Amino acid sequence: MTTPPALLIAGHGTRDDAGAGAFRDFVRELGRRHPELPVAGGFIELSPPPLGDAVAELVERGVRRFAAVPLMLVSAGHAKGDIPAALAREKERHPGISYTYGRPLGPHPALLSVLERRLDEALGGSPRAGRDRAEVTVLLVGRGSTDPDANAEVHKAARLLWEGRGYAGVETAFVSLAAPDVPSGLDRCLKLGARRIVVLPYFLFTGILPDRVRHQTEDWAAAHPEVEVRSADVIGPEPELLDLVLERYREAVEGDLRMNCDSCVYRIALPGFEDKVGLPQQPHFHPDDDAHPHGHGHHHHGGHAHAH
Repeated sequence: MTTPPALLIAGHGTRDDAGAGAFRDFVRELGRRHPELPVAGGFIELSPPPLGDAVAELVERGVRRFAAVPLMLVSAGHAKGDIPAALAREKERHPGISYTYGRPLGPHPALLSVLERRLDEALGGSPRAGRDRAEVTVLLVGRGSTDPDANAEVHKAARLLWEGRGYAGVETAFVSLAAPDVPSGLDRCLKLGARRIVVLPYFLFTGILPDRVRHQTEDWAAAHPEVEVRSADVIGPEPELLDLVLERYREAVEGDLRMNCDSCVYRIALPGFEDKVGLPQQPHFHPDDDAHPHGHGHHHHGGHAHAH
């Protein structure tokens, strides 16, 4: 039987010991769950072990092929440039190895479900939480990047979290490098009429930046006693996250790097759109278009096509 390629998990790195420890624990747990698979993980910067040590560990275990999965929510500079550069360097250091490279994790329905759970926990998890959602405005706070595409992915996650879940709205802010910052995002929620706000960090693990989000939220809330403001927890090492990393691994191994099927209502039962799964698609016209037909092409995946 052919040995499957190993799984290499690439992390950002953090100066926060608890955050780095959470990553290392996550890698160990993934290895425990999949004993048939060599698993190792390392960081691009700031904390040990470096990615190069993780590759060396796999090579020492006899690995010649691996799939690298970035343990990151959005595709920013690390995922687009730093990790591919590091992998190319490791290939030079270890002649004879080969690798494929997977895609970042979000926004994925499994992670949106965890975010929804974090919101319910922040709201007290009461039976009334569902009915109360219409009064709740969520501020989803991303890391922030100089890459507009990465920031746009956080906005996409915010919109997908809003769809079908009944919140008054989901706004977006960033903790560094991009506007609006957390206080400005909270100001925006207030101007939109929010009276109950939950600040939701779009981060995998604890760390300096999620802590900063919480502190800035507390400072803003103290200056605005007329508004109820709560802080939700980070995603954390949930079973959904463990399963998603393995899904990204399998995509990379099988070369099944798809379009935006993770959030396609015709493939995935998204809240409020469950009846659309598997529906055959027909060309359609947008209500504001002129009457003459025009096509933007079709894309097919897994037995359905839909026209845009």
